[in-house]
Amino acid sequence: MSSLNKAMIIGNLGQDPEVRYTQSNTAVATLNIATSERYKDSNGEYQENTEWHRVVAWGRTAEICQQYLTKGSKVYIEGPIQTRQWEDKDGQKRYTTEIKALRMVMLDSRGEGGGAPQGGNKPQNQSQGGGKPMNSNVELDSNFDNMDDDLPF
Repeated sequence: MSSLNKAMIIGNLGQDPEVRYTQSNTAVATLNIATSERYKDSNGEYQENTEWHRVVAWGRTAEICQQYLTKGSKVYIEGPIQTRQWEDKDGQKRYTTEIKALRMVMLDSRGEGGGAPQGGNKPQNQSQGGGKPMNSNVELDSNFDNMDDDLPF
């Protein structure tokens, strides 16, 4: 039987996307996304547990993230969990675990906070009030293997 490596999260950006470019001029966006769980403890009081997820988007998906997402934007992210290794400036091995965003869906409806593109207009293919969110399904496998290894993100 095969194995499965797939994460699906819905959460809010903790800061604006950080976009860099590889030596081959491929956009790479790093997103920090918070997901929260709310529950009642044994005393009947509500508690909230927030998890932070590091998400990396490549190519056109990264460019869309940069253009339309801002701190607070609600997004759906889908893709595999992966751990990368690199050496820092002191020669120490470093590791990071992240979700590789193969699918990103903006969930903010028109007029809500976050997700407004620069210039103040919403994307043309996002309909008014709870309509279909903009969807980016991009297969980015080939770009990941050629990434610039000394980028520590």
